[in-house]
Amino acid sequence: MAVPARAYLSIGEVLNRLRGDFSDITISKIRFLESEGLIEPQRTPSGYRKFTTSDLDRLRYVLLAQRDQYLPLKVIKDNLDAIDRGLQPAQLGAVATPRATMNIATIDGEMAPSAFGEVSEMRLSRDELLKNSGLNEGQLVELEGYGLIAPRGRHYDGDALAVAKAVTEMGGFGIEPRHLRSFKSAADREIGLIEQVITPLTRQKNSDSKARAQEVQKEIASLSIRLHAALVRGGLNRVR
Repeated sequence: MAVPARAYLSIGEVLNRLRGDFSDITISKIRFLESEGLIEPQRTPSGYRKFTTSDLDRLRYVLLAQRDQYLPLKVIKDNLDAIDRGLQPAQLGAVATPRATMNIATIDGEMAPSAFGEVSEMRLSRDELLKNSGLNEGQLVELEGYGLIAPRGRHYDGDALAVAKAVTEMGGFGIEPRHLRSFKSAADREIGLIEQVITPLTRQKNSDSKARAQEVQKEIASLSIRLHAALVRGGLNRVR
């Protein structure tokens, strides 16, 4: 969605907003921080910089980290990268950690349809995934081989972290990744069934049909989890 023209600030306006807290700030310093890749303001067709409020907040973070924590620009840049990927910046010598886990909505203890509309914006490196899940490299390779975990582009998302954590906890009961292939197969069959139902809606071009398809997808996904939980619960009750 296009941002209204006056949602942008000129470099002079940014300078004026920062000068009250940072008396030594100059246009040259703002340009230098841009050249170092710490901010990336957009440009007008004629080449003038256009700053958003996010750019302004980013500049404040950089200037505070320099002034109050004496952090070098490389460390500040790494911290900003972690924040951009939904992580808590790492302490020196440590690995960045997730700032928060995905909030899963429930109804009467079951996953609500709204939970399936959430998209994880978290982006973890391979080392970060291993560090935060407790998996080792061999386990991760095995899970990837079974299709239980896969990167999105160059990173792993919050869903991959949730799977990795669950596998780690199940490992405490002697359950190994190879034992979990049936979970992937079952999930793929459920996904296939949902796609069969919503495909006629997704093929329609109007926005109402697409919105309806998203709602149906979330509803059936929630019902499939409820059915699975009931079947497992019922099966366990019968063997007691």
